[in-house]
Amino acid sequence: MTESNKISRRTALGLGLATAASGTFLAGPAAAATRSPGHGHGHGVHPRITAAFTPDTTTVLRNPLDGWSLYANTSFPSDYWTQYDAVPVEGSTATAKVTDYASVYYMRVAWSLLEPSEGVYAWQSDTPVKLAIDEARARGLRLAFRVVVDSRDKSYDFTPDYVRAAGAQGYETQTGSKTVWSPYPDDPVFQAKFSAFLRAFGAQYGDPAVTDYVDGYGLGKWGEGHTVLYLDAANRESVFRWIVGEYSAAFPKVALAMNYHRMIGTGEGWGDPDPDSEALLDIAFNAGYVLRHDAFGMTDYYGDWEKAIAAKWRYQRPIIMEGGWVTGSMNYSVDPRGYTTVADVRQGEYDDSAEAHVNMMDFRVGECLTWFSDAYPLVRSFDGGGGYRLYPTQVVAPGSVAAGGTAAFTHTWANLGWGYLPDNIPAWNHRYKAAVALLTSDGTAAKVFVDAASDPSAWLKGSTTSYAFTSTALNVAKGAYRWGVALVDTSKGNVPGIALAAQGTTAGGWLVVGDVQVV
Repeated sequence: MTESNKISRRTALGLGLATAASGTFLAGPAAAATRSPGHGHGHGVHPRITAAFTPDTTTVLRNPLDGWSLYANTSFPSDYWTQYDAVPVEGSTATAKVTDYASVYYMRVAWSLLEPSEGVYAWQSDTPVKLAIDEARARGLRLAFRVVVDSRDKSYDFTPDYVRAAGAQGYETQTGSKTVWSPYPDDPVFQAKFSAFLRAFGAQYGDPAVTDYVDGYGLGKWGEGHTVLYLDAANRESVFRWIVGEYSAAFPKVALAMNYHRMIGTGEGWGDPDPDSEALLDIAFNAGYVLRHDAFGMTDYYGDWEKAIAAKWRYQRPIIMEGGWVTGSMNYSVDPRGYTTVADVRQGEYDDSAEAHVNMMDFRVGECLTWFSDAYPLVRSFDGGGGYRLYPTQVVAPGSVAAGGTAAFTHTWANLGWGYLPDNIPAWNHRYKAAVALLTSDGTAAKVFVDAASDPSAWLKGSTTSYAFTSTALNVAKGAYRWGVALVDTSKGNVPGIALAAQGTTAGGWLVVGDVQVV
């Protein structure tokens, strides 16, 4: 076991880690390493390495629950990917490839597309759904989903026909000349069939390395959680608890999201906040759900109530943002902020996102290109300072250590972003930890030492956090090594799991601290 403790600014000053004037840790060029005398553990005097790292504010870091979501077009046009591979950039003759900026491919998809007939799933053969997902994965994107069951305003049934044929009760509505059918979510046949689907869905996409998050509600119009119609409106809470439980069971290791809508689970689409909405949302968030909202930038729809919910859960649960205005078809000039251009709308969405400290923003279908043509500086601003961007400001390690001895380290961390690494959500179960490794010449980690006391979810913008810990016995062959530092995924064998926002040399995913001789 390693020994670790979080150290105070006073202790840091005593170790020479902080400037007396500011209390912030020194950051030199890329990784400025210096050596000073220090003491080993019963093996005489050994030099100490002090490596100070410069933050990286420009590289796009594609970390989990962080960055931009690229929205799928589930009508699957043939030019979907090509239109995003050479996007005009504001103020430049150059073009951008959107998938170089996005972290996640988000599908708001009909249940009937994912399971067209009972037990037959879209991911089992070369359906348009599977082909789109395969291409997204090939481009390095993780997945995210919202499964929609309500057919209102749709041109086809979003719930598979076999559910209705099995006796589920529902209702018909008109979308133009089309008659579509939607199930009542408190109908027992619907619940049984949907639960079975979720189990299969979770078995396929329940790996957090593949799936970033899943919207864990999806009822009502557009799956946004409002305008929900029941057999009996008194079943609102029981349905809410049922579906939260089913998603949680199907995706125990994947983040689940809930739209913090003021009319969550009601039959209404809008109005004064329903008095029971916050209590229902608390059920989901206390169960580990993360927050999302679908109306950022819409002043009338993302107001004081919504902002209060975001503030209540800040740094306890991350927030996923979706903009509300569809600039190609909506009259956004009616917004109280007085938008006159698409760039104004993008700025309004960005401002709301900054206030809410969101982790993720959206490249929606129909809106994505304008982020680059009308608001590219905001894209880069979010890349550099939104979400979370973690890096070690300084690491102190021994320059020489006995092969059978232990090593003492201090390490200090900062967050450049306004969001946070949500390591505290139950699905992640504090799996990310700071670690130091002995690296061989080819970058292989010969030994990894995890600081179990480190808590990346507590690293917030505007402050630094320091730790001191002592390794277990090295027990490695004598010779020349390098120290490396990383945020490792303890659920995957302590491999580096979070891309760091630091300049410097990397080896095997580890940020190099300096040379060490094992004697």
